[in-house]
Amino acid sequence: MKKLLLIFLSSFLILQTVRGFDYHDKELESEESLSKLYERWRSHHSVPRSLHEREKRFNVFRHNVMHVHKTNKKNKPYKLKLNKFADLTVHEFKNAYTGSNIKHHRMLQGLKRGSKRFMYENSTRVPSSVDWREKGAVTEVKNQGQCGSCWAFSTVAAVEGINKIKTNKLVSLSEQELVDCDTYQNEGCNGGLMEIAFEFIKKNGGITTEDNYPYEGIDGKCDASKDNGEVVTIDGHENVPENDEDALLKAVANQPVSVAIDAGSSNFQFYSEGVFTGYCGTELNHGVAVVGYGSDSKGRKYWIVRNSWGPEWGEGGYIKLERGIDDSEGRCGIAMEASYPVKLSSSNPYAPEDDDVKDEL
Repeated sequence: MKKLLLIFLSSFLILQTVRGFDYHDKELESEESLSKLYERWRSHHSVPRSLHEREKRFNVFRHNVMHVHKTNKKNKPYKLKLNKFADLTVHEFKNAYTGSNIKHHRMLQGLKRGSKRFMYENSTRVPSSVDWREKGAVTEVKNQGQCGSCWAFSTVAAVEGINKIKTNKLVSLSEQELVDCDTYQNEGCNGGLMEIAFEFIKKNGGITTEDNYPYEGIDGKCDASKDNGEVVTIDGHENVPENDEDALLKAVANQPVSVAIDAGSSNFQFYSEGVFTGYCGTELNHGVAVVGYGSDSKGRKYWIVRNSWGPEWGEGGYIKLERGIDDSEGRCGIAMEASYPVKLSSSNPYAPEDDDVKDEL
């Protein structure tokens, strides 16, 4: 009975954190009420701050509270919330949580690698909506912490997805193995590229499980002995044609896809729910995975993007990112650096039936 109660309380606390932190307009009316609000926020998110840090952290919090409040008063298709990042400046947030330096690593590595073919090029009919979570091809949302390893989480999410599709078995795989061992060109907590990680997995003979090689969130020494356990293999990777959301749609209709985005804006930092149409550039700094797409009740099209900042950010760790905008690069540059793993198999248990598809291209 006591064990069941502990499980219930733990689940309740997680649910409360995921739901976000609510406040009342009256709490914004004075310095004193804002100070109390800050302390309540710190307690809610269990954010430790030293006494000498408190004043500057409070100043940042006050600025962010007003930004969230003013933005939510506007008629936007998305909302913001005071999440665990609420006393960080945008600059601090970008350095700590979007530090994968995708654009930097692309410049260093030059042209994209992998197969020159795009296996979904001739697809003309795709489902009107896809959600690989509903098909059991996506593990629970993970948390990279303050390590710039999002490239590893993006890679792993795509490999977990194609492995489930091809083998009908969902296995949580090890980001830490990539952080520790894929170091010839990728740089662990200092960033990397998903396509290089795919090639590492292929050449390495697979990637081991999360249970076998748990995530630490720091650059560690490669432990090759852990490869002796269960591994998941791939046969390579392909790149989605650059700056082509229609091509990305074809790929996501068939499997989760690794993409890079620009996640370094205040609105992205505090995203809570809805279709994100806010400002973001194309300075690619964050690796994520597209695990589906759809449209809301007002016809706004979106990508379902799985992040690696834990389930308390966004919609349980996900963001609905606006899809089909005029800019060929896509919202936040989502169509600029997309790739997916190839795993050969004679069957696809989740191939859509003819009755479920319509021409959306």
